[in-house]
Amino acid sequence: MEQSPKNNKDETPQTPESVYDVFIQCLTQHTTNSSPTQLKNIVFAQTNVSFTSVLQNYIRNARFNTTSTTKPLIIVTPLQESQVQGAVICAKNISIQIKIRSGGHDYEGISYISKEPFILLDLFNLRNISVDLKQQTAVVQAGAILGEVYYTIWENSKVHGFPGGACHTVGIGGTISGGGYGNLLRKYGLSVDRVIDAQIVDSQGRLLDRKSMGEDLFWAIRGGGGSSFGVVLSYTVKLVSVPQTVTVFRVKKTLEENATDLVVKWQQVAPTTDDRLFLRLLLQPKTETLLVSVVALFLGGADEVVSIMEKEFPQLGLKKEDCNETSWIGSVIWWDNEQAFKNGAKPETLLNRNLNSARFLKRKSDYVQKPISKNDLELIWKKMIELRNIGLVFNPYGGKMAEIASDATPFPHRAGNLFKVQYSVTWDDPSDSAAQNYTDKAKSLYNFMTPFVSQNPRSAFLNYRDLDIGINHFGNNSFEEGKVYGLKYFNNNFDRLVKIKAEVDPDNYFRNEQSIPLRK
Repeated sequence: MEQSPKNNKDETPQTPESVYDVFIQCLTQHTTNSSPTQLKNIVFAQTNVSFTSVLQNYIRNARFNTTSTTKPLIIVTPLQESQVQGAVICAKNISIQIKIRSGGHDYEGISYISKEPFILLDLFNLRNISVDLKQQTAVVQAGAILGEVYYTIWENSKVHGFPGGACHTVGIGGTISGGGYGNLLRKYGLSVDRVIDAQIVDSQGRLLDRKSMGEDLFWAIRGGGGSSFGVVLSYTVKLVSVPQTVTVFRVKKTLEENATDLVVKWQQVAPTTDDRLFLRLLLQPKTETLLVSVVALFLGGADEVVSIMEKEFPQLGLKKEDCNETSWIGSVIWWDNEQAFKNGAKPETLLNRNLNSARFLKRKSDYVQKPISKNDLELIWKKMIELRNIGLVFNPYGGKMAEIASDATPFPHRAGNLFKVQYSVTWDDPSDSAAQNYTDKAKSLYNFMTPFVSQNPRSAFLNYRDLDIGINHFGNNSFEEGKVYGLKYFNNNFDRLVKIKAEVDPDNYFRNEQSIPLRK
């Protein structure tokens, strides 16, 4: 059975009021360069008029934004590193769990809800980004969103980018610590593959960089889930080169327009084509049919990509008029919001954090290692049309992804995977019955897909966090339960993560519903 952190006091304060008072007093003693007034401005009690808005701003799944959702005892919104160190020391000192949020694109809400009393450490104020073009690096604080990262790179250079996600409001801390991918992955790999240094506050409140944390911990926080090991404050990343002109396009087909044949061919082409080309596939059920969309980024001009597609993928029927030639930052805007791009959106739109804008959603993931036959695809289409609401996203691998060793980072899903599947359902009805209905449909399609996806383990993507995989009883969870989700997320890298966890956090202070478990 796993240990809970030791209590250094005779009694643990149980009420939000007493926790706030004791915490503020402790924080004052353990934080340098912070006045008592400043500390009170970054610690929000439940009685604070701003508590609810601060909590709700970065909730990205409305399922966890209800009156019945558990709330933190207090919220801490640090402005500097020493305040994070103090927060960890003081929360641990009163034996209260800490949850770490950086951005909030957290499909299961585990960064801001819990079944035990907890303190929310929200990093949204730690968002500094500094670009060094001479070194071709950027130092990015964990509370920055991807849009801010992309915008700051673009401000400094029109021929540099970073391989992160397509949605601009994703927090950089979460996306990198969980693996992080985007439409540059076939050319440059994952976000974690570009990380060369990091800062973390460990369970003792120490501020460590790559040299002082050691290579094992540095390895673990690049795809193993940073919040299992401490509070990641920043990453130093290598930028990548992008051409002045890139091309984006979207081509749509229905089943009546031979979309099934297109998907059959896509499975052959997308993972093997020129590694400058990323061909995402969206599958959306419509009344009695299915809409298949190929959404693409090509690091080059329209004439070249049309020529490549004519030779390799004639089923797509790509024409030059389907293509938009733009800058890399223009492609970021297009992928994030195609309509905004068409309306002439400027790069500054990537700085909008879209606060408190959550809808209800459920996501799941799979990996496909053998092409799915035409007959089996038709069975899948039938099931999707029957369920009506569940969409699939196929993200192709190959290229750089097949060249990086599966144990180079904790993220193991490299060579041998043709594409990753995301199951996606989103709704607006706030009722419990609606949530049950839609989540049941997601599970139904997931179960139906069992014969067509990876086996032993049936792998999953950590950043598409899915609490259907294994059940964690918080401080009391067994190692066997942790192994269920651990092997799916990390495959053969799980054992090394468990070993590192035991070394850096032997009390299991940094824990969540699917954290790296301790052995019995």
